[in-house]
Amino acid sequence: MGRPRAFDETAVIKAAASLFASRAYDGISVDDLVTHLGVHRNSLYKVFGSKRGLYLAALRWHLEHQVRPLLAKINAAPDPTRALRDMFVADTAGHDLDLLLLAVAERAPVDSEVAEEVARTMRDFDTAIARTLGGGAATADDGPSPLAYALTSAILGLRLRIRTGVEAVDAGTVLFERIHQPRH
Repeated sequence: MGRPRAFDETAVIKAAASLFASRAYDGISVDDLVTHLGVHRNSLYKVFGSKRGLYLAALRWHLEHQVRPLLAKINAAPDPTRALRDMFVADTAGHDLDLLLLAVAERAPVDSEVAEEVARTMRDFDTAIARTLGGGAATADDGPSPLAYALTSAILGLRLRIRTGVEAVDAGTVLFERIHQPRH
């Protein structure tokens, strides 16, 4: 009979998500993971198979427990535009989109599993944004409007600017106020 696992797998995945959100995948070594997560190298490999296996588990956890709840809050809000703006302003401190952004930029182009996870989440993001515009797709086969895609890109781009230290909160506030203005 093997030894019982000496760590909480969910806690390790959460901590790994935070670490991967703070630095590029290639900028984190297995030694960094072992040191920051407090997990023995052999345990890490036994449970996750590889650094990539841990990354995928961390990304999936991040999307399920950080990004999708933000989108659900937007979809359930009586005023989705205000909820979206509030989520954006709150995210400037919480960094809840950082791992998604890094996955889009660095891992999705070279890893098909990451690309699938990111694509599914981006569709959910576009749908939430389309709701803020007053409706979703015209039919089940249609995607959100080009404006929803553009706004998703703008919101994620503003988050990137904040991540790099460029003040974007004011620009984000203006963007959301413009979305919220009644159309003539």
